[in-house]
Amino acid sequence: MSGGIDYGNLMHKAMRGLIQQVLTDVAMSGLPGEHHFFITFDTGHPDVELADWLSDRYPGEMTVVMQHWFDALDVTDDGFSVTLNFGDAPERLYIPYDAIKTFVDPSVEFGLRFETQEDDDGEDDAPSSPKSVPASGKDNGETDRKDDKSDAEIVSLDSFRK
Repeated sequence: MSGGIDYGNLMHKAMRGLIQQVLTDVAMSGLPGEHHFFITFDTGHPDVELADWLSDRYPGEMTVVMQHWFDALDVTDDGFSVTLNFGDAPERLYIPYDAIKTFVDPSVEFGLRFETQEDDDGEDDAPSSPKSVPASGKDNGETDRKDDKSDAEIVSLDSFRK
């Protein structure tokens, strides 16, 4: 082992595996109880697939809510596709795990944030460790939903490091 252990990338892989497992379970059994997800992703990621009007409206990032109505959730090893309702207009999205910036389930105060470090040229470099994010009821208006808890406390992964 020459360069050391790349904990940041290992954590990203593990947390994306967690998201994959959660979404696989939801695809098979539906959302249990009050669970729902706010998923923020990079709309400029080369493998993201979404309608032109959505990429025009959200050129940098977009937050979608999977709660009351979603359809045809298909989960793969690289990402997931889902049909969501945008103001009575169903649209199919494909979101690779690498494009996800945050994944939050406010019903149980759980959240992950995937951050990238930028080098001096301003280009994305290797990802840093995922961080927990507060579960907020803030929504960018992509889907209709009821108001949720805000200012929920999330335990940071950093608190478990020595």
